[in-house]
Amino acid sequence: MSPSAPAAASATIGLLIGLIVTLAAVIADGWYISRQMAGLRSLQTDLADRNRRDSLQLLRIQNDLNTVALAMRDMIDTTEYPLIAWTAQFARVRQDLEDALRREEAVAVAQRTPEQRLYLASSVSQFWDAVDRMFAEARAGRDENARAQIRVSLQARQAALSTAVARLLVANNESEEQTARQVQDIYSQVQRQAFVFLGGTLVAILLTSLYVIRSNRRLFVELAALSERRQELAQQLITARESTLSEISRELHDEFGQILTAMGSMLARAGKHAPEGSPLRTELREVNEIAQTALENVRGLSQTLHPSILEDAGLDDTIDWFVPHAERQLGIRIAYQRNGSAVSMDNSAAVHVYRVLQEALNNVARHSGAPEAWVRLRANTYGLSLEVEDHGKGLDAATERRGLGIITMRERAELVGGDIEFMRPAAGGTLVRLTVPR
Repeated sequence: MSPSAPAAASATIGLLIGLIVTLAAVIADGWYISRQMAGLRSLQTDLADRNRRDSLQLLRIQNDLNTVALAMRDMIDTTEYPLIAWTAQFARVRQDLEDALRREEAVAVAQRTPEQRLYLASSVSQFWDAVDRMFAEARAGRDENARAQIRVSLQARQAALSTAVARLLVANNESEEQTARQVQDIYSQVQRQAFVFLGGTLVAILLTSLYVIRSNRRLFVELAALSERRQELAQQLITARESTLSEISRELHDEFGQILTAMGSMLARAGKHAPEGSPLRTELREVNEIAQTALENVRGLSQTLHPSILEDAGLDDTIDWFVPHAERQLGIRIAYQRNGSAVSMDNSAAVHVYRVLQEALNNVARHSGAPEAWVRLRANTYGLSLEVEDHGKGLDAATERRGLGIITMRERAELVGGDIEFMRPAAGGTLVRLTVPR
């Protein structure tokens, strides 16, 4: 496991913990607020609305009692009409009052003792019993006795009922005020808790963000160090490769080249000593030609492995030499175009540019299936641009990501501080563009 793996796992665990804590705080906050709002809704529905309906029924009862009081006053003060004439009015009021009492009993909110409930019901019943006796006296023609009952009994009972209803209205008002205070307390409590939960959630988010930022910074530092080590390793590997190729090229050029040169000289001298027109002289000449061909191949291979011309003549002349050599070696046609001023570049960077060109043309010959390629070299005050284009099969995504040659080209582009792109031209195929700043 890489050194950054434990840090990445730790950052992931910390991020998950922070996320869980934040979600738990949000869920708890939502649950608490929902619960409080449900209680508030129930309080407003069960208490405030019922208290309002109860007060309306009590006002209806009080209005009926006031109607009875006015009727009894008229019955005492007016002697032109018989008392029995108020029977229908009292019947309507009695029916409305009993209906109001039933409705009030169903929606009553204020806490009442059984004695209070029994007192109100019995008082109303006794009042109507007294009214019935009063009308009985009136039907019997004893209006004075009936009026006396109104003065002595009915008015007192009506006043007592009005007082009881007034007390109930006062109790309802007190209950309504208490409900309003409870609602206000709930709102205040919910507001406080919402601020507390919000603060806790923000703290959790802040701590999680700080942790993620710290972990990311640590990971980025490790990735930067790892990238630097990878780049150093790539540079060492490429340097070692170039050193090995240079050594092999030197050995081929110096050792095998000298041996083949010596063989050619010896064969030429031996051929001179052979009789003219003899088979031996012909065979020696053929062997000498083979040795010269081998010498040329060894020198070409030596230049391919490590072009010494790059150190002597520079990148321009090296590419001028390499393009026709690659045409013969790879078996494809190469159209070469150079624009701009002469390329000025140190040998270490020039080697990387040359290797990118070499690898790109090898890919054209091996993978594209195209019979022709285009090489364009441009140099200006801003830097150098090298393009290799073909109209073959093109690169697929897997080859672009994992191909060893492409990876090496990317590494070489990074080592010279440049940028390399693998594009698909309009005519199809592949366009490799290397850009190196001056």
